[in-house]
Amino acid sequence: MNTRNTSENELVRRIRAIGTATARRDSAVRLGIGDDAALFSPRHGYEAILTCDWFLEGTHFLRDKHPADSVGWKCLARAVSDIAAMGGEPRCFLLSLALPQTHSGRWLDEFLSGLRRVARKFKCPLAGGDTTCRDEILMNVTVVGEVRSGRALLRSGARPGDIIYVSGRLGEAELGLRRLRSMRRIAKGDARLTKHLYPEPRISLGRWLSHYGMATSMMDLSDGLSTDLTRLSTASGVGGRLEASRIPAVRVPKRSGPQNVDALDLALNGGDDYELLFTVHPSKTNRVPRAFQGVTLTAVGEITRDQTLKLLRRDGRELPLPASGWDPFRASKNRS
Repeated sequence: MNTRNTSENELVRRIRAIGTATARRDSAVRLGIGDDAALFSPRHGYEAILTCDWFLEGTHFLRDKHPADSVGWKCLARAVSDIAAMGGEPRCFLLSLALPQTHSGRWLDEFLSGLRRVARKFKCPLAGGDTTCRDEILMNVTVVGEVRSGRALLRSGARPGDIIYVSGRLGEAELGLRRLRSMRRIAKGDARLTKHLYPEPRISLGRWLSHYGMATSMMDLSDGLSTDLTRLSTASGVGGRLEASRIPAVRVPKRSGPQNVDALDLALNGGDDYELLFTVHPSKTNRVPRAFQGVTLTAVGEITRDQTLKLLRRDGRELPLPASGWDPFRASKNRS
């Protein structure tokens, strides 16, 4: 491990460079790193969206497995996904970072490289944060976003008869994690790991659904379809019925995939995909394309009046659908 003796001022100086590198001319950040707090100016006619996300060693990533640049990328991307889930766009973020002195050299440089790339890609500059020294690597990201007033898409808008949609292919991130755990070395650019290491929040899709009033409700898929649909249904006071044959599950190669992998189980319970789960009134489904900017959009079921979730299996049996995705308080599950 390449280390250096780093003071907090030196650490802040290196992190501050991200704010400079990702600054935008039209940025809402009037004052960034260097003062007691940042100054943010929202645009007229918009509402602010606020979200924060923990990203913890041992829970969300493994120090000896996950490349440092992917840790930087993912800690921001997963928080930005919350903004996408409400039909908004990110405007800036705050980073709170704790790490040991042993990781203040090359590891930190690579972490900041990944963080810089994702901040530039999604036009979300660093506005401030906090740093400290600790044996574990811990980070918390707060993202400030905006959405046009009255246009935010909520979990609570689904109604009986609405059609349930998902974006992308589900289970890829969980399959990538399982592959990562079994690897001794990670080949740079391994496409099988991309969805897990470098997720892409669906900002453009969320904004499109919001702008044209296409969706009645929406959230991102971070903890698995079974768990996240439960949350959306609870917020809306409705139930849902999924069709297993329609769910766009990850393809698992017979020879190269991990043993005893069930693609449908990954799609329902794997989580970490950061796709969008949304509902559409039946009168508007003919306006939903099969794909949006290369990302597939798939109708997977229907919202029901009965406040339960059910899964219609391929064999025709209809069974209860328990929330079996990611739960940080469930000891038997661990995301990293």
